[in-house]
Amino acid sequence: MKAFMKKEWMEWNRTGRALILLLVFALFGIMNPAFAKLTPWMMEMMSESLADAGLVTSSVQVDALTSWAQFYKNLPVQLIIFVLIISGNFTTEYEKETLILVFTKGLPRKSVLTAKAAFLFGSWTVFYAVCFGITYGYNAYFWDNGIAENLFFAAVCSWLYGIWVIALLIFFSGVSKSSPQVLLGTGGAAMGVYLLGMFPKLDDLLPSRLMNGMALLQNTYSPKDYYTGMAAAGLMVFVCMALAVFCFDRKQL
Repeated sequence: MKAFMKKEWMEWNRTGRALILLLVFALFGIMNPAFAKLTPWMMEMMSESLADAGLVTSSVQVDALTSWAQFYKNLPVQLIIFVLIISGNFTTEYEKETLILVFTKGLPRKSVLTAKAAFLFGSWTVFYAVCFGITYGYNAYFWDNGIAENLFFAAVCSWLYGIWVIALLIFFSGVSKSSPQVLLGTGGAAMGVYLLGMFPKLDDLLPSRLMNGMALLQNTYSPKDYYTGMAAAGLMVFVCMALAVFCFDRKQL
């Protein structure tokens, strides 16, 4: 398992996945406070053209919450990019038949799946921390992060949502043979949960609640309103991983 994780790291470096994702998450981390900082200037530049159209603009006050609002707006885009890049993590091995050799040498299938899953979960954690850390640092420099309530709890909720999506991807990678099938299954499951979350009675019972970080920062919701969603996400991660191990162990390569 340790050797296979090393192999994953070498592959990510050689294919440029690690560098691409690092740049993407770092760029978004910089863009969040930059957009908030430039908002008053942009509104001032647009004020004359808006006045000609009969619209009157007032001065815009920005703070750390403005930047964190951008963080949570951009987070789904970052997660989609991450999923698109890692969607072929298993299926490429199927197509190239590189797993057959290691399995015939006696490496348990469970070790391969566990190594890949641990690497994907760890990668998401590192890149998410990079984006959050950059945004947090700039916000602390320009404004005051103390204005945001439950800041780190909200960050953990969003991180857990990403873990849940990756667990879905690992499950569909264990039962599918191509990247489009993996993306379709993962996206369809995530979208289905999101649509169910639009019903008020189901919202706090589903992992989709975890992406509503701004409600925590603005103290609209309290952490206890997210406990059920966190438990649901954790349970679904466990179920997805158990099913992935079961299906992958019986998969015809």
